[in-house]
Amino acid sequence: MNDLIGQVLLSVGLCFTFLGCVGLVRMPDVYCRLQAATKCVTLGTGSILLAAIVMTGVSGTGVKAAVCMVFLFLNSPTAAHALARAARSSGIKVWQKQDGAKKDI
Repeated sequence: MNDLIGQVLLSVGLCFTFLGCVGLVRMPDVYCRLQAATKCVTLGTGSILLAAIVMTGVSGTGVKAAVCMVFLFLNSPTAAHALARAARSSGIKVWQKQDGAKKDI
């Protein structure tokens, strides 16, 4: 049963990580890319680490995966915030749609 739950968590984590990587390539500006990278890849990596905990149980590997999850969930949003502030202070503008559509003001 633990292997099945671990495989489901691993699959969910891989899907989120893949979608985060696609979003990183497809998004138009640095702020949208930070959103895709931070949210999806953090959740995906967290799910993969949770799968490692479920599959190995309380062992050295499980404890290391739990510690990595704590550091991941603490540091990833902090790093994304710092990168967004640095981009804003260096003058990088937010992407504006250029297809001639009407803008709602």
